[in-house]
Amino acid sequence: MGANGAASSSAGRSATSAREPIYLNVYDLTPMNGYVYWFGLGIFHSGIEVHGLEYGFGAHDYPSTGVFEVEPRNCPGFTFRRSIVMGTTDMTRQQFRSFIEAYKDDYRGNSYHLIAKNCNHFSNEVCSKLTGQEIPGWVNRLAGIGSFCNCLLPESLQVAVVGQTGRNEPKIPEGESDLLLLALPDGDTKSLMSDRRLSGAH
Repeated sequence: MGANGAASSSAGRSATSAREPIYLNVYDLTPMNGYVYWFGLGIFHSGIEVHGLEYGFGAHDYPSTGVFEVEPRNCPGFTFRRSIVMGTTDMTRQQFRSFIEAYKDDYRGNSYHLIAKNCNHFSNEVCSKLTGQEIPGWVNRLAGIGSFCNCLLPESLQVAVVGQTGRNEPKIPEGESDLLLLALPDGDTKSLMSDRRLSGAH
């Protein structure tokens, strides 16, 4: 191989090594997943990991962002199941964080909905934008089934509630309206999600 060929090969390897892997981290929301996972079913939380940080979307009562960042594969309140490589990106850590922050207004905590706008919808949108690939269907399959059978769901889980705001909607606490991302999931995130799951079971 000539000098030019060697230089070209080296440059190619450098460009490849400069790209950061994009991981989809998937968590179990219920021990029942251990029994139904192999049938392509289950109730899952997911987040996107890049540059040693994981980004996800969770529920809270305020019209501020529900997008948060956590230590990879260690999202509080959930049991890590597996990590899936979805592709790579050449964004720097700061560029990627700015990219995620662009979603902060579209994914507000009080817009979270188990069927129509959950953590997996967030992961799917981010992943599709970055790689052109959607997340595996089994990760959010129950939401898809719920959307298809919307008319059979309890009123509290019907898709029509997404985006509706009540007259007594909580206000963002003073001083928090300019937060770009939650440093960690809000302490009420998991309990609120659990309440919504339970309300749909009755």
